[in-house]
Amino acid sequence: MPNKYDAIIIGSGSNGLAAAINLQKKGLSTAVFEQASTPGGATRTQELTLPGFKHDVGSAILPLGLASPFFRNLPLKDHGLEWIHPEVAYAHPFEDGTSYACYKDLFKTVEQLGEDREAYLKLFGSLVKDWEKIDEDLMAPLRFPKYPIAFMKFGLKALPSARLLSNYFFKNDRTKAFFYGSAAHSTLPLNNIASASFGLVLSASAHKYNWPFPKGGAGNFIKSLLDYYQSLGGELFLNSMVNDIRDLPNAYAFLFDLTPRQILNIKGLNFSDLYRKRLKAYKYGAGVFKIDWALSEPIPFKSEKCRTAGTIHLGFTPGEIENSERRIHRGSVSKTPYVLVAQHSPFDPTRAPEGKHTAWAYIHVPNGSVEDHSALIEDQIERAAPGFKDTILARSKMNTHDLERFNPNLVGGDINGGKQDITQMFTRPIISTSPYSTPDPRVYICSSSTPPGGGVHGMSGFHASEKVMKDHFKDLKK
Repeated sequence: MPNKYDAIIIGSGSNGLAAAINLQKKGLSTAVFEQASTPGGATRTQELTLPGFKHDVGSAILPLGLASPFFRNLPLKDHGLEWIHPEVAYAHPFEDGTSYACYKDLFKTVEQLGEDREAYLKLFGSLVKDWEKIDEDLMAPLRFPKYPIAFMKFGLKALPSARLLSNYFFKNDRTKAFFYGSAAHSTLPLNNIASASFGLVLSASAHKYNWPFPKGGAGNFIKSLLDYYQSLGGELFLNSMVNDIRDLPNAYAFLFDLTPRQILNIKGLNFSDLYRKRLKAYKYGAGVFKIDWALSEPIPFKSEKCRTAGTIHLGFTPGEIENSERRIHRGSVSKTPYVLVAQHSPFDPTRAPEGKHTAWAYIHVPNGSVEDHSALIEDQIERAAPGFKDTILARSKMNTHDLERFNPNLVGGDINGGKQDITQMFTRPIISTSPYSTPDPRVYICSSSTPPGGGVHGMSGFHASEKVMKDHFKDLKK
């Protein structure tokens, strides 16, 4: 049979759509097959609590959505996407009611830091200045960088642990906790090698682009991608579970926006026993326990900076955050966990009925944990926002099993597509010069289980699609 499509993408998360858009733009005929009834992977918006309250089920704040070298150059505004930029990208409160705020303005940020002002400028000044020289190489597989000196400067700061880097640069515990807030997004113990890289990348992107989120819900980001993709002639098929590649239409290339565990369950793939063994050895990271709230009013943070921030990191001392992230990898959860909080409705009134609000939070937990940690989360928020519990109208809870049922890519509640430690940061899903390729020359992996890993940035999909172009369509000119 002749090929109906040049390429087929399995999975409609941000990476799958990035791959599909890039190939469609280059003149290929493509189709996306999605097992769920709603596209978007973990980036979806639903009414989880009460009617009229819109909650982002998975991804909520998209710090790399606008910072992505691929997404930021797409005409998504023309397809309905509107970014909302809170005054403060993220805030970090302390128990005395004060807080530090990460502003887009680097100098406004350092004004708060007292004796650590010059150290913060030394750490982030050149990184923010050189961001556009290094961002494409940061969000790519290992390769020789375009600007090697700028990239090397980043690498020397990124390679240490978050603990070592913060102790080297900062004197004040508050500044250390402030840096830990972004570094702990890694879900790694903060004494792990290269855990500093997450704090550097996320904070630098905040100073460069802020941490925006889509108006009306993260699902609108997916809607804009799909609208653009379909305007290019791409096709989408929902409710299309792929169990056997032979059930799909013919194509030259098949790109899987899936993690290794799902790919290994698909029949008809011409994989060697060695490759299957290596995929089975792929490591998944910590999971999350998540709550969405319908609220009668905004979270009553003691700090004004927190009330003007889209994201709040809760961990009141460096030791508290270190302990929280260390314990999850030993099979337990701290009584005072590091908590990530997102609040949209103070800046986006479309998220809730008039006068009402939404909020969202999660903690890191051992992979596969089914314990209910809602009390721990709400107690931590109450420390920074007395009276918070009185504002709760309804809540929706999701443990790691719930998250995996929502999106099978969230294996054991792992939101990063696999552990992102030094052994799997660039060498994912296996050590290979071409991490997107497989032994089957038709089959590619384009999920967050390939470089550069987790986050709504689409760069895994972009790089996988570029490999497809090189392997199968290098003579196509467009």
